Amino acid sequence: MNTHTGASLPILTPPPSGHELFTDAEAAVERLIALYAEATEFLQGRFRAALTSGRPEARARAFYPEIRFTCASFEQTDSRLSFGHVSQPGTYATTVTQPTLFANYLRQQIGLLIQNHHLPVSIGPSETPIPVHFAVANDAAINVPQEGATAFILRDFFDVPDLTTTHDDIVNGEGFTYPDGAHPLAPFTAQRIDYSLARLSHYTATSAAHFQNHVLFTNYQFYVEEFEAFARAALADPESGYVSFVGPGYQEITEPDAPLTLPAKLPQMPSYHLTRADGQGISLVNIGVGPSNAKTATDHIAVLRPHAWLMVGHCAGLRNSQRLGDFVLAHAYLREDKVLDDDLPVWVPIPPLAEIQTALESAVEEVTELQGYELKRIMRTGTVASLDNRNWELREHAGPVRRLSQSRAVALDMESATIAANGFRFRVPYGTLLCVSDKPLHGELKLPGMASDFYKTQVARHLMIGIRAMERLRDMPLERLHSRKLRSFEETAFL
Repeated sequence: MNTHTGASLPILTPPPSGHELFTDAEAAVERLIALYAEATEFLQGRFRAALTSGRPEARARAFYPEIRFTCASFEQTDSRLSFGHVSQPGTYATTVTQPTLFANYLRQQIGLLIQNHHLPVSIGPSETPIPVHFAVANDAAINVPQEGATAFILRDFFDVPDLTTTHDDIVNGEGFTYPDGAHPLAPFTAQRIDYSLARLSHYTATSAAHFQNHVLFTNYQFYVEEFEAFARAALADPESGYVSFVGPGYQEITEPDAPLTLPAKLPQMPSYHLTRADGQGISLVNIGVGPSNAKTATDHIAVLRPHAWLMVGHCAGLRNSQRLGDFVLAHAYLREDKVLDDDLPVWVPIPPLAEIQTALESAVEEVTELQGYELKRIMRTGTVASLDNRNWELREHAGPVRRLSQSRAVALDMESATIAANGFRFRVPYGTLLCVSDKPLHGELKLPGMASDFYKTQVARHLMIGIRAMERLRDMPLERLHSRKLRSFEETAFL
Protein backbone atom coordinates (compact mmCIF):
# COMPACT_ATOMS: atom_id res chain seq x y z
CA MET A 1 0.00 0.00 0.00
CA ASN A 2 1.30 3.46 -0.93
CA THR A 3 0.08 6.58 0.89
CA HIS A 4 1.24 10.21 1.09
CA THR A 5 1.10 12.72 3.92
CA GLY A 6 1.45 16.22 2.47
CA ALA A 7 4.99 16.92 1.36
CA SER A 8 6.42 14.00 3.38
CA LEU A 9 7.73 10.76 1.96
CA PRO A 10 5.20 8.20 0.75
CA ILE A 11 4.54 5.46 3.31
CA LEU A 12 4.56 1.85 2.21
CA THR A 13 2.58 -0.64 4.31
CA PRO A 14 1.42 -4.23 3.90
CA PRO A 15 -1.96 -4.68 2.20
CA PRO A 16 -4.76 -3.43 4.49
CA SER A 17 -6.45 -6.01 6.67
CA GLY A 18 -9.53 -5.62 8.83
CA HIS A 19 -10.49 -7.02 12.23
CA GLU A 20 -12.13 -10.43 12.52
CA LEU A 21 -14.22 -11.83 15.39
CA PHE A 22 -13.24 -15.15 16.97
CA THR A 23 -14.93 -17.43 19.49
CA ASP A 24 -12.15 -20.03 19.22
CA ALA A 25 -8.86 -19.20 20.97
CA GLU A 26 -6.79 -21.46 18.72
CA ALA A 27 -8.06 -19.72 15.58
CA ALA A 28 -7.53 -16.31 17.17
CA VAL A 29 -3.88 -17.09 17.91
CA GLU A 30 -3.34 -18.41 14.38
CA ARG A 31 -4.64 -15.09 13.07
CA LEU A 32 -2.25 -13.19 15.34
CA ILE A 33 0.65 -15.30 14.10
CA ALA A 34 -0.27 -14.65 10.45
CA LEU A 35 -0.63 -10.89 10.95
CA TYR A 36 2.65 -10.61 12.81
CA ALA A 37 4.49 -12.69 10.20
CA GLU A 38 3.11 -10.55 7.39
CA ALA A 39 4.14 -7.32 9.14
CA THR A 40 7.66 -8.40 10.11
CA GLU A 41 8.39 -10.04 6.76
CA PHE A 42 7.36 -6.81 5.05
CA LEU A 43 9.73 -4.76 7.21
CA GLN A 44 12.55 -7.27 6.84
CA GLY A 45 12.21 -7.17 3.06
CA ARG A 46 12.18 -3.39 2.89
CA PHE A 47 15.14 -3.18 5.27
CA ARG A 48 17.22 -5.66 3.27
CA ALA A 49 16.48 -3.68 0.13
CA ALA A 50 17.57 -0.45 1.83
CA LEU A 51 20.85 -1.98 3.00
CA THR A 52 21.54 -3.24 -0.53
CA SER A 53 20.33 -0.32 -2.64
CA GLY A 54 20.89 2.66 -0.38
CA ARG A 55 18.50 5.48 0.40
CA PRO A 56 14.88 4.23 0.07
CA GLU A 57 12.28 6.08 -2.00
CA ALA A 58 9.59 5.71 0.67
CA ARG A 59 9.07 5.12 4.34
CA ALA A 60 8.23 1.52 5.35
CA ARG A 61 5.74 0.93 8.14
CA ALA A 62 3.94 -2.11 9.51
CA PHE A 63 1.84 -2.55 12.63
CA TYR A 64 1.66 -4.89 15.58
CA PRO A 65 -1.44 -7.09 15.61
CA GLU A 66 -3.86 -6.50 18.46
CA ILE A 67 -6.57 -8.21 20.48
CA ARG A 68 -9.71 -6.18 21.19
CA PHE A 69 -12.59 -7.12 23.44
CA THR A 70 -15.83 -5.26 24.13
CA CYS A 71 -18.16 -6.05 27.01
CA ALA A 72 -21.43 -4.21 27.67
CA SER A 73 -22.53 -5.89 30.91
CA PHE A 74 -21.70 -5.72 34.61
CA GLU A 75 -22.54 -9.42 34.90
CA GLN A 76 -20.27 -11.07 37.47
CA THR A 77 -18.00 -13.96 36.55
CA ASP A 78 -16.65 -16.62 38.92
CA SER A 79 -15.43 -14.53 41.87
CA ARG A 80 -12.81 -17.15 42.78
CA LEU A 81 -10.80 -16.31 39.65
CA SER A 82 -8.16 -13.60 39.84
CA PHE A 83 -7.80 -13.37 36.05
CA GLY A 84 -9.52 -14.27 32.79
CA HIS A 85 -12.27 -11.65 32.93
CA VAL A 86 -12.88 -7.88 32.84
CA SER A 87 -14.48 -6.17 35.83
CA GLN A 88 -16.75 -3.69 34.08
CA PRO A 89 -18.19 -2.79 30.67
CA GLY A 90 -15.93 -1.18 28.13
CA THR A 91 -13.52 -1.79 25.29
CA TYR A 92 -10.20 -3.44 26.10
CA ALA A 93 -7.16 -3.96 23.90
CA THR A 94 -3.56 -5.12 23.83
CA THR A 95 -0.93 -5.07 21.14
CA VAL A 96 0.83 -8.40 20.54
CA THR A 97 4.40 -9.29 19.57
CA GLN A 98 5.99 -12.65 18.78
CA PRO A 99 2.70 -14.59 19.06
CA THR A 100 4.47 -17.87 18.25
CA LEU A 101 6.65 -17.49 21.36
CA PHE A 102 3.61 -16.61 23.47
CA ALA A 103 1.15 -18.99 21.77
CA ASN A 104 0.36 -21.11 24.84
CA TYR A 105 -0.13 -18.03 27.01
CA LEU A 106 -2.32 -16.33 24.40
CA ARG A 107 -4.47 -19.40 23.84
CA GLN A 108 -5.02 -19.74 27.57
CA GLN A 109 -5.84 -16.08 28.24
CA ILE A 110 -8.02 -15.57 25.16
CA GLY A 111 -9.83 -18.82 25.88
CA LEU A 112 -10.66 -17.78 29.44
CA LEU A 113 -11.95 -14.40 28.28
CA ILE A 114 -14.27 -16.00 25.71
CA GLN A 115 -15.38 -18.69 28.15
CA ASN A 116 -16.09 -16.36 31.08
CA HIS A 117 -17.97 -13.68 29.13
CA HIS A 118 -19.46 -15.72 26.25
CA LEU A 119 -18.30 -13.03 23.87
CA PRO A 120 -15.88 -13.03 20.91
CA VAL A 121 -12.50 -11.32 20.67
CA SER A 122 -11.54 -9.18 17.71
CA ILE A 123 -8.15 -9.73 16.01
CA GLY A 124 -6.59 -7.33 13.53
CA PRO A 125 -3.81 -4.79 12.96
CA SER A 126 -3.29 -2.12 15.60
CA GLU A 127 -2.25 1.48 15.02
CA THR A 128 1.11 0.93 16.75
CA PRO A 129 4.08 0.68 14.33
CA ILE A 130 6.65 -2.08 14.81
CA PRO A 131 10.17 -0.65 15.27
CA VAL A 132 12.46 -2.10 12.61
CA HIS A 133 14.98 -3.23 15.26
CA PHE A 134 12.38 -5.57 16.75
CA ALA A 135 11.03 -6.71 13.38
CA VAL A 136 14.43 -8.04 12.30
CA ALA A 137 15.47 -9.36 15.74
CA ASN A 138 14.73 -12.98 14.81
CA ASP A 139 16.50 -12.85 11.47
CA ALA A 140 20.14 -13.74 12.14
CA ALA A 141 21.08 -12.58 8.64
CA ILE A 142 20.15 -8.96 9.39
CA ASN A 143 21.92 -6.56 11.71
CA VAL A 144 20.72 -3.00 12.27
CA PRO A 145 23.76 -0.75 11.74
CA GLN A 146 24.67 2.00 14.14
CA GLU A 147 23.41 5.50 13.38
CA GLY A 148 25.63 7.00 10.66
CA ALA A 149 26.82 3.66 9.30
CA THR A 150 24.30 3.68 6.43
CA ALA A 151 23.84 6.04 3.48
CA PHE A 152 20.52 7.20 4.95
CA ILE A 153 19.10 8.24 8.31
CA LEU A 154 17.37 5.15 9.65
CA ARG A 155 14.57 6.91 11.47
CA ASP A 156 13.63 8.87 8.34
CA PHE A 157 12.55 5.66 6.62
CA PHE A 158 11.72 3.17 9.39
CA ASP A 159 10.11 3.31 12.80
CA VAL A 160 12.60 2.93 15.64
CA PRO A 161 12.10 2.12 19.36
CA ASP A 162 10.32 4.93 21.18
CA LEU A 163 10.80 5.12 24.93
CA THR A 164 7.71 7.33 25.29
CA THR A 165 5.60 4.27 24.45
CA THR A 166 7.79 1.73 26.32
CA HIS A 167 6.85 1.93 29.99
CA ASP A 168 5.31 0.20 33.00
CA ASP A 169 2.26 2.44 33.36
CA ILE A 170 -0.13 -0.52 33.24
CA VAL A 171 1.49 -2.62 35.99
CA ASN A 172 2.21 0.49 38.06
CA GLY A 173 -1.47 1.46 38.01
CA GLU A 174 -0.92 4.81 36.30
CA GLY A 175 -4.32 4.77 34.56
CA PHE A 176 -2.96 3.88 31.11
CA THR A 177 -5.38 3.79 28.18
CA TYR A 178 -4.72 3.41 24.46
CA PRO A 179 -5.08 6.52 22.23
CA ASP A 180 -8.63 5.52 21.26
CA GLY A 181 -9.64 5.17 24.92
CA ALA A 182 -9.46 1.36 25.12
CA HIS A 183 -8.43 -0.02 28.51
CA PRO A 184 -5.46 -2.41 28.73
CA LEU A 185 -6.26 -6.07 28.33
CA ALA A 186 -2.76 -7.30 29.29
CA PRO A 187 -0.06 -5.99 31.67
CA PHE A 188 2.45 -5.07 28.94
CA THR A 189 2.27 -3.47 25.52
CA ALA A 190 4.03 -5.09 22.57
CA GLN A 191 6.79 -2.43 22.57
CA ARG A 192 7.52 -3.04 26.26
CA ILE A 193 7.73 -6.79 25.65
CA ASP A 194 10.02 -6.42 22.64
CA TYR A 195 12.29 -4.12 24.64
CA SER A 196 12.65 -6.75 27.38
CA LEU A 197 13.10 -9.66 24.98
CA ALA A 198 16.07 -7.86 23.45
CA ARG A 199 17.53 -7.09 26.87
CA LEU A 200 17.08 -10.67 28.05
CA SER A 201 19.15 -11.99 25.18
CA HIS A 202 21.85 -9.43 25.95
CA TYR A 203 22.03 -10.03 29.70
CA THR A 204 21.59 -13.81 29.82
CA ALA A 205 23.08 -15.02 26.50
CA THR A 206 20.11 -17.33 26.12
CA SER A 207 16.89 -16.95 24.16
CA ALA A 208 13.55 -15.94 25.62
CA ALA A 209 12.26 -19.20 24.15
CA HIS A 210 14.57 -21.11 26.51
CA PHE A 211 13.05 -19.63 29.67
CA GLN A 212 10.76 -21.94 31.57
CA ASN A 213 7.66 -21.09 33.61
CA HIS A 214 9.45 -21.53 36.94
CA VAL A 215 12.45 -19.30 37.64
CA LEU A 216 15.04 -19.59 40.41
CA PHE A 217 17.28 -16.61 41.17
CA THR A 218 20.59 -17.00 42.94
CA ASN A 219 23.56 -14.80 43.79
CA TYR A 220 26.36 -17.39 43.79
CA GLN A 221 28.05 -19.61 41.22
CA PHE A 222 27.93 -22.63 43.55
CA TYR A 223 24.25 -23.03 42.71
CA VAL A 224 24.94 -23.11 38.98
CA GLU A 225 27.31 -26.05 39.38
CA GLU A 226 24.75 -27.96 41.43
CA PHE A 227 22.00 -27.11 38.95
CA GLU A 228 24.00 -28.53 36.05
CA ALA A 229 24.67 -31.71 38.04
CA PHE A 230 20.96 -32.09 38.78
CA ALA A 231 20.08 -31.37 35.14
CA ARG A 232 22.42 -34.08 33.84
CA ALA A 233 20.94 -36.58 36.28
CA ALA A 234 17.44 -35.58 35.15
CA LEU A 235 18.32 -36.04 31.48
CA ALA A 236 19.55 -39.54 32.32
CA ASP A 237 16.15 -40.36 33.80
CA PRO A 238 13.52 -40.92 31.07
CA GLU A 239 10.78 -40.55 33.69
CA SER A 240 11.85 -37.05 34.78
CA GLY A 241 10.01 -35.22 32.01
CA TYR A 242 12.97 -32.94 31.35
CA VAL A 243 14.23 -32.94 27.76
CA SER A 244 17.20 -30.56 27.50
CA PHE A 245 19.62 -28.32 29.38
CA VAL A 246 20.56 -24.89 28.01
CA GLY A 247 23.47 -22.70 29.05
CA PRO A 248 24.82 -19.27 28.07
CA GLY A 249 25.89 -18.90 24.48
CA TYR A 250 22.73 -20.74 23.36
CA GLN A 251 24.39 -24.06 24.18
CA GLU A 252 21.85 -26.89 24.46
CA ILE A 253 22.35 -30.55 25.33
CA THR A 254 19.87 -33.41 25.40
CA GLU A 255 22.15 -36.20 26.59
CA PRO A 256 23.40 -36.41 30.21
CA ASP A 257 27.07 -36.78 29.29
CA ALA A 258 27.15 -34.29 26.40
CA PRO A 259 29.73 -31.49 26.70
CA LEU A 260 28.44 -28.01 27.50
CA THR A 261 30.88 -25.46 26.10
CA LEU A 262 30.30 -22.09 27.71
CA PRO A 263 31.50 -18.82 26.16
CA ALA A 264 34.88 -17.49 27.24
CA LYS A 265 33.18 -14.38 28.62
CA LEU A 266 29.97 -15.01 30.50
CA PRO A 267 27.15 -12.46 30.27
CA GLN A 268 26.18 -10.23 33.18
CA MET A 269 23.44 -12.61 34.32
CA PRO A 270 24.20 -16.09 33.00
CA SER A 271 21.07 -18.23 32.80
CA TYR A 272 20.55 -21.97 32.64
CA HIS A 273 17.37 -23.78 31.66
CA LEU A 274 16.26 -27.32 32.42
CA THR A 275 13.49 -27.59 29.88
CA ARG A 276 10.31 -29.58 29.43
CA ALA A 277 8.35 -29.86 26.20
CA ASP A 278 5.46 -27.91 27.74
CA GLY A 279 7.68 -25.10 29.07
CA GLN A 280 7.04 -26.20 32.65
CA GLY A 281 10.70 -26.73 33.44
CA ILE A 282 13.01 -24.66 35.64
CA SER A 283 15.29 -21.74 34.77
CA LEU A 284 18.15 -20.63 37.03
CA VAL A 285 19.47 -17.07 36.74
CA ASN A 286 22.68 -16.06 38.49
CA ILE A 287 21.92 -12.38 39.06
CA GLY A 288 25.09 -11.74 41.03
CA VAL A 289 25.07 -9.30 43.93
CA GLY A 290 22.91 -6.24 44.40
CA PRO A 291 19.35 -4.94 44.06
CA SER A 292 20.04 -3.26 40.71
CA ASN A 293 20.79 -6.61 39.10
CA ALA A 294 17.75 -8.15 40.79
CA LYS A 295 15.50 -5.42 39.40
CA THR A 296 17.01 -5.64 35.93
CA ALA A 297 16.50 -9.39 35.71
CA THR A 298 12.94 -9.36 37.02
CA ASP A 299 11.94 -6.31 34.95
CA HIS A 300 12.65 -8.28 31.79
CA ILE A 301 11.73 -11.83 32.78
CA ALA A 302 8.31 -10.55 33.91
CA VAL A 303 7.16 -10.07 30.29
CA LEU A 304 7.43 -13.84 29.81
CA ARG A 305 4.67 -14.23 32.44
CA PRO A 306 6.35 -16.98 34.48
CA HIS A 307 4.16 -18.94 36.87
CA ALA A 308 6.47 -18.30 39.84
CA TRP A 309 9.93 -17.09 40.79
CA LEU A 310 11.95 -17.80 43.91
CA MET A 311 15.13 -16.41 45.41
CA VAL A 312 17.57 -19.08 46.64
CA GLY A 313 20.73 -17.27 47.64
CA HIS A 314 23.02 -16.45 50.53
CA CYS A 315 22.31 -14.09 53.40
CA ALA A 316 23.73 -12.79 56.64
CA GLY A 317 22.13 -14.38 59.70
CA LEU A 318 21.18 -11.77 62.30
CA ARG A 319 20.51 -14.06 65.27
CA ASN A 320 23.24 -15.60 67.38
CA SER A 321 21.24 -18.84 67.48
CA GLN A 322 21.66 -19.28 63.72
CA ARG A 323 24.49 -21.36 62.24
CA LEU A 324 26.19 -21.22 58.87
CA GLY A 325 24.09 -23.26 56.47
CA ASP A 326 20.79 -22.63 58.25
CA PHE A 327 17.79 -21.67 56.12
CA VAL A 328 15.57 -18.58 56.29
CA LEU A 329 12.06 -18.65 54.86
CA ALA A 330 10.99 -15.03 54.33
CA HIS A 331 7.47 -14.10 55.35
CA ALA A 332 8.05 -10.31 55.27
CA TYR A 333 10.56 -7.88 53.80
CA LEU A 334 12.28 -4.77 55.12
CA ARG A 335 12.85 -2.81 51.90
CA GLU A 336 15.95 -0.63 52.06
CA ASP A 337 17.16 -1.60 48.58
CA LYS A 338 15.75 1.68 47.13
CA VAL A 339 15.68 0.62 43.47
CA LEU A 340 11.89 0.24 43.32
CA ASP A 341 10.87 3.19 45.48
CA ASP A 342 9.61 5.21 42.48
CA ASP A 343 7.60 2.30 41.06
CA LEU A 344 6.35 0.72 44.28
CA PRO A 345 6.46 2.96 47.38
CA VAL A 346 7.90 1.41 50.52
CA TRP A 347 4.56 1.81 52.31
CA VAL A 348 3.11 -0.90 50.04
CA PRO A 349 3.13 -4.21 51.97
CA ILE A 350 4.60 -7.25 50.20
CA PRO A 351 2.53 -10.13 51.59
CA PRO A 352 3.68 -13.73 51.86
CA LEU A 353 1.84 -16.03 49.45
CA ALA A 354 0.46 -19.09 51.20
CA GLU A 355 0.87 -21.35 48.17
CA ILE A 356 4.55 -20.46 47.81
CA GLN A 357 5.28 -20.64 51.54
CA THR A 358 3.67 -24.07 51.83
CA ALA A 359 5.57 -25.39 48.80
CA LEU A 360 8.89 -24.17 50.20
CA GLU A 361 8.32 -25.51 53.71
CA SER A 362 7.18 -28.87 52.35
CA ALA A 363 10.26 -29.02 50.14
CA VAL A 364 12.53 -28.29 53.13
CA GLU A 365 10.86 -31.14 55.04
CA GLU A 366 11.28 -33.51 52.09
CA VAL A 367 14.96 -32.77 51.46
CA THR A 368 16.11 -32.48 55.09
CA GLU A 369 13.80 -35.22 56.40
CA LEU A 370 12.94 -33.00 59.37
CA GLN A 371 9.43 -32.05 60.38
CA GLY A 372 7.53 -29.91 62.86
CA TYR A 373 9.52 -28.74 65.86
CA GLU A 374 12.68 -30.46 64.64
CA LEU A 375 12.64 -28.30 61.50
CA LYS A 376 13.31 -25.26 63.68
CA ARG A 377 16.83 -26.55 64.24
CA ILE A 378 17.84 -25.55 60.72
CA MET A 379 15.19 -23.07 59.50
CA ARG A 380 13.70 -19.83 60.72
CA THR A 381 10.70 -18.03 59.32
CA GLY A 382 10.78 -14.26 59.59
CA THR A 383 11.55 -10.88 58.08
CA VAL A 384 14.35 -10.56 55.53
CA ALA A 385 15.96 -7.13 55.15
CA SER A 386 17.51 -6.06 51.84
CA LEU A 387 20.01 -3.19 51.70
CA ASP A 388 21.67 -1.40 48.78
CA ASN A 389 25.08 -1.13 50.48
CA ARG A 390 27.08 -4.37 50.62
CA ASN A 391 29.59 -2.84 53.04
CA TRP A 392 27.09 -1.30 55.45
CA GLU A 393 29.22 -2.57 58.36
CA LEU A 394 31.95 -0.05 57.51
CA ARG A 395 29.75 2.96 58.22
CA GLU A 396 28.11 4.06 61.45
CA HIS A 397 25.73 1.15 61.83
CA ALA A 398 23.86 1.82 65.05
CA GLY A 399 20.93 3.13 63.00
CA PRO A 400 20.72 0.17 60.62
CA VAL A 401 21.13 -2.31 63.48
CA ARG A 402 18.32 -0.59 65.40
CA ARG A 403 15.99 -0.82 62.40
CA LEU A 404 16.90 -4.46 61.90
CA SER A 405 16.05 -5.15 65.52
CA GLN A 406 12.79 -3.19 65.44
CA SER A 407 11.69 -5.02 62.27
CA ARG A 408 12.44 -8.41 63.90
CA ALA A 409 14.60 -9.22 60.85
CA VAL A 410 16.32 -12.60 60.97
CA ALA A 411 18.41 -12.24 57.79
CA LEU A 412 20.02 -9.60 55.62
CA ASP A 413 20.80 -9.63 51.89
CA MET A 414 20.71 -7.33 48.87
CA GLU A 415 18.30 -8.97 46.44
CA SER A 416 15.35 -10.76 48.08
CA ALA A 417 13.14 -7.75 48.78
CA THR A 418 13.65 -6.50 45.23
CA ILE A 419 12.67 -9.83 43.70
CA ALA A 420 9.62 -10.15 45.96
CA ALA A 421 8.54 -6.54 45.41
CA ASN A 422 8.87 -6.84 41.64
CA GLY A 423 6.94 -10.11 41.80
CA PHE A 424 4.17 -8.24 43.61
CA ARG A 425 4.34 -5.36 41.12
CA PHE A 426 4.26 -7.63 38.06
CA ARG A 427 1.74 -10.12 39.54
CA VAL A 428 4.23 -12.99 39.46
CA PRO A 429 4.01 -15.32 42.50
CA TYR A 430 7.23 -14.97 44.51
CA GLY A 431 9.06 -16.40 47.49
CA THR A 432 12.43 -16.48 49.25
CA LEU A 433 14.46 -19.21 50.92
CA LEU A 434 17.95 -18.09 51.91
CA CYS A 435 20.99 -19.89 53.30
CA VAL A 436 23.04 -18.25 56.07
CA SER A 437 26.63 -17.70 54.91
CA ASP A 438 27.88 -15.29 57.59
CA LYS A 439 26.88 -13.61 60.86
CA PRO A 440 28.44 -10.12 60.80
CA LEU A 441 26.80 -8.98 64.05
CA HIS A 442 28.28 -11.96 65.86
CA GLY A 443 31.88 -12.00 64.65
CA GLU A 444 31.49 -14.42 61.75
CA LEU A 445 32.35 -12.43 58.64
CA LYS A 446 32.32 -13.89 55.13
CA LEU A 447 36.05 -14.58 54.76
CA PRO A 448 38.04 -17.24 52.87
CA GLY A 449 38.06 -20.58 54.61
CA MET A 450 35.09 -19.93 56.88
CA ALA A 451 32.69 -22.14 54.93
CA SER A 452 32.53 -25.46 56.73
CA ASP A 453 31.86 -28.82 55.13
CA PHE A 454 28.38 -28.59 56.62
CA TYR A 455 27.80 -25.27 54.85
CA LYS A 456 29.11 -26.61 51.52
CA THR A 457 26.73 -29.53 51.81
CA GLN A 458 23.89 -27.10 52.43
CA VAL A 459 24.37 -25.47 49.03
CA ALA A 460 23.38 -28.70 47.30
CA ARG A 461 20.48 -29.23 49.68
CA HIS A 462 19.38 -25.62 49.29
CA LEU A 463 19.19 -25.83 45.51
CA MET A 464 17.36 -29.15 45.71
CA ILE A 465 14.79 -27.55 47.99
CA GLY A 466 14.22 -24.81 45.42
CA ILE A 467 13.81 -27.40 42.66
CA ARG A 468 11.40 -29.52 44.69
CA ALA A 469 9.36 -26.44 45.60
CA MET A 470 9.08 -25.51 41.92
CA GLU A 471 8.02 -29.04 41.04
CA ARG A 472 5.27 -28.82 43.65
CA LEU A 473 4.13 -25.49 42.25
CA ARG A 474 4.13 -26.97 38.74
CA ASP A 475 1.54 -29.49 39.85
CA MET A 476 -0.71 -26.79 41.27
CA PRO A 477 -3.61 -25.44 39.14
CA LEU A 478 -2.74 -22.00 37.79
CA GLU A 479 -5.93 -20.45 39.15
CA ARG A 480 -4.87 -21.54 42.65
CA LEU A 481 -1.26 -20.40 42.33
CA HIS A 482 -2.18 -16.91 41.11
CA SER A 483 -3.58 -15.57 44.34
CA ARG A 484 -6.15 -12.77 44.33
CA LYS A 485 -3.96 -10.88 46.79
CA LEU A 486 -1.65 -10.09 43.84
CA ARG A 487 -4.47 -8.35 41.96
CA SER A 488 -5.87 -4.85 42.52
CA PHE A 489 -9.47 -3.73 41.97
CA GLU A 490 -8.47 -2.41 38.52
CA GLU A 491 -6.78 -5.30 36.80
CA THR A 492 -6.06 -6.52 33.32
CA ALA A 493 -7.94 -9.65 32.27
CA PHE A 494 -4.72 -11.35 31.18
CA LEU A 495 -2.22 -12.60 33.76
